[in-house]
Amino acid sequence: MGKLYIVGIGPGSKEQRTILAQRVLGESDVIIGYNTYLRLINDVLDGKEVIGAKMREELFRAKTAIDKATENKTVSLVSSGDPQIYGMAGLVFDLIARRRIDLEVEVIPGVTAALASASRLGSPLSMDFAVISLSDLLVPHEEILNRVKKAVEGDFVIVFYNPINESLLNKAMDIIAGKRKPETPVGIVKAAYRENEKVIITDLSSWVEYEGEIDMVTTIIVGNSITYRYKNYIITPRGYERKYEL
Repeated sequence: MGKLYIVGIGPGSKEQRTILAQRVLGESDVIIGYNTYLRLINDVLDGKEVIGAKMREELFRAKTAIDKATENKTVSLVSSGDPQIYGMAGLVFDLIARRRIDLEVEVIPGVTAALASASRLGSPLSMDFAVISLSDLLVPHEEILNRVKKAVEGDFVIVFYNPINESLLNKAMDIIAGKRKPETPVGIVKAAYRENEKVIITDLSSWVEYEGEIDMVTTIIVGNSITYRYKNYIITPRGYERKYEL
């Protein structure tokens, strides 16, 4: 029996991969992934069996990775960011559990989009935050918007992944705007740590002016009630000011 690694490659650049991810990719016989992700790791593909897939072929990728690992091969199934955060890990574990497959699987964590994007904005995630996907391919609108409402009620900083459904994004932002100040900072980070990276800092009253910049590789971070902007930084205080003289 082989082994299946589910590897997070981070934002995309080699410099943002972990040392462990790089080692595992180098040791693998087979590397499987969405074609865009495979292009991001072309430096490790030589001499490997490489199996690419198109968008929405997650089930094919997962099944193929499991099948190849059961053929006594070392397999890496790659996800951008971290494979547990809207990545391939959940699907793979669900499949092997449902089918009672005896297979050694290890998740190799990576830098997820929330962290990569936040690092480009300053320190917006220094306090509690919620990560919400606005993809409605698998989850109904009502469930997504209910999560947004609960996150607002809890005063979490909110990170939106996959904000490509314009109608759903506008409804989610309207929910937030109904509870938070117009000047609440909003960070829009497109393609973090990739060649076409773009970083925008705006606020709840003006974010819609940049809606044309938003696509599937964009992450949006909305501050909580105490998040503020200083120059080109978004800052969410950790709470030290409550205990110490700053």
